[in-house]
Amino acid sequence: MDSEFYILFNFLSSGLLWLGIIILIVLKKSIITVPQNMVYVIERFGKYQSNRTAGLNFLFPFIDKIAHHRDLREQTIDVNKQEAITKDNIGLGINGILFIKVVDAYKASYGVQNYALAVTNLAQTTMRAEIGKKTLDETFEARETLNSRVVEVLTEAGEAWGVQVLRYEIKDIDPPKSVLDAMEKQMKAEREKRATILESEGSKESAINQAQGEKQAQVLKAAGEKEARILQAEADKQEQVLSAQGEALAITTVAQAKATALEVVGKAAETKEGSKAVQFQLAENAIAAHQSIAQESTVVLMDGQKSGTANVVAEALAVSAAITKQGGI
Repeated sequence: MDSEFYILFNFLSSGLLWLGIIILIVLKKSIITVPQNMVYVIERFGKYQSNRTAGLNFLFPFIDKIAHHRDLREQTIDVNKQEAITKDNIGLGINGILFIKVVDAYKASYGVQNYALAVTNLAQTTMRAEIGKKTLDETFEARETLNSRVVEVLTEAGEAWGVQVLRYEIKDIDPPKSVLDAMEKQMKAEREKRATILESEGSKESAINQAQGEKQAQVLKAAGEKEARILQAEADKQEQVLSAQGEALAITTVAQAKATALEVVGKAAETKEGSKAVQFQLAENAIAAHQSIAQESTVVLMDGQKSGTANVVAEALAVSAAITKQGGI
């Protein structure tokens, strides 16, 4: 009896153990935790069932399964270097980098087999096509245009794949060594040309500044000389005016003095003493005049009877008497 009970207990214990194990397995299969920024694509019997987002989720064990894990964060994909031919038949090695983001987990899982590979290949083919439309110089100058064109094409195609292409950046453009050497020579020639132009422009500017300075100096000198002549002319004019005023004043003063003297002489001549003084003065002047004539000429014709000093004085007194008589003395 005890042995039968022991066997039954062992059987029940084993059954409970296996049941617990089965329950644990079912719970493990039915409960899943989805991380942040992740989406789990669930299939039921091999058919799409739903998307499970971040948090605690429940599944039907052994019926539902996680078919795909899709990361919703921005992803960076390196686009390997490829050969591209420019419009002017120059071979270039070009690579880039893509920035994409999954926006539809269903399309990213069932719209394309490998969305990362799909956008990478499309980026390469688009870049080759765009490079073929441009010359080598335009390729270096139009990086932004090329990047924008790749993003435009990938965005249109990515809608069917549940992928959003955020941006594309060209990392390197490697032309052949011969082209690099030619470009280096061209850049050197351009630098030398710019240096020559800058030097000539500097010389030209210097010459212009010097000519303008000399012209300005001449203008200022001429203006100074003109101003000096004007000032000198004004000074000479002022001096002439002052001189004329001085001469006029001197003449006026002399005339006034003579007039005053004549007035005084006239008043004095009205008296007896004054009349004698005038007669005496006239006699002296007559004698002086005869002496002057005798000194200036070697031949003097005179009346023998009237050439004496007494006759000269008498003549002078006669003239004075005549003048006095006419004046009413």
